[in-house]
Amino acid sequence: MTEITAHHGIFEDTKLHVEDSGGAGRPVVLIHGWPLSNASWKDQVPALQEAGHRVITYDRRGFGRSDKPKTPTSYTYNTLTEDLHTLLEELDLRDVTLVGFSMGGGEVARYFSAYGSERIHSVVFASAVPPYMLHTPGNEEGPLPASEAAKMSASLTANEERFYDGFVTDFFSVDGELKVTEAQRQEALALTEQASKVAALACMTAFGNTDFRDDLPKVDVPTLVIHGDGDGTVPFEGSGKRTHEAIAGSELHVVAGGPHGINVSHADEFNRVLLQFLGR
Repeated sequence: MTEITAHHGIFEDTKLHVEDSGGAGRPVVLIHGWPLSNASWKDQVPALQEAGHRVITYDRRGFGRSDKPKTPTSYTYNTLTEDLHTLLEELDLRDVTLVGFSMGGGEVARYFSAYGSERIHSVVFASAVPPYMLHTPGNEEGPLPASEAAKMSASLTANEERFYDGFVTDFFSVDGELKVTEAQRQEALALTEQASKVAALACMTAFGNTDFRDDLPKVDVPTLVIHGDGDGTVPFEGSGKRTHEAIAGSELHVVAGGPHGINVSHADEFNRVLLQFLGR
C-alpha cells in the first residue's frame, strides 16, 4: 500500500490511496466504479496475480481512503484522468492494461485524448458509462433522462443512506431480482460509507454529463467491452454497445443475465474473459 500525490495544490495536496502487488508481469490498473473504492475489485485481484500480472488498484479522489477535496470542481473527468496519468508516471508503468468499470470507463476514454497511448498496451470498458449517458436532443441514444439524473441527485442530497441502499440493490439486480448474496450487497454498501458527499454528487454530474464521443475514436489499442445485458444502471444498448461500435476492432462480450455489477455477480465469467483478453 502506498500514497501518491496526484495533485499539488496551492493550499493542500491531493493524495491517492494505491495498492500495488509489485508483480513482474505486465501491469493491469483497475479503476473502480461510483460510489465504491478499490476494494470492489476483490474478486479480480487474486485471479490476475495468479496469472502473473502486476495489479494496481487505487481509490478515486473523494472515495475510499484517498483524499477528499471539498470543491465540486475537483471532480471533472479532466482532473480524474490527470490523477490516473500521475499514477502511471509515479509508478513508471508502461505497457499497461487499463480496466475501467462503470464511471472508471470515463477515465479510460478521456486518457487517449489527453495523453495518447504511449504507456498503454490495451484497455477494457466494463459496464462503462461512455460514450455519453445523458439523453439529449443530440444524443437520443443516451440512456439517462435529465429528469432521472435530477431525481438521483436530489435523493442522494436528501438522504445518503437510503439512496445508497437502493442504488446498490439496483446495481446487482436484473428486473428486480438480486443477482448476488445479501452479504455481497452489504459489502458493497459498506464501501459507500467512505464516499464524500461532495465527491459523490460532483462525480454523479461528471459521469452523467460528460460526452466521450470524440474520445472513443482515439482509442488505438486492443480493446475489450464487457457488459451485462440486464444492466439497469448503465444499460448496454445506450453504452457498451455504442462504445464497441465506436472503437475500431474492439471485442465485445455480453454477459447473459448480468446486472451492472458483473465483476461480482458473474466473477468467474468476468475473470475468464478478462484473462483471455490479457493473454492475447
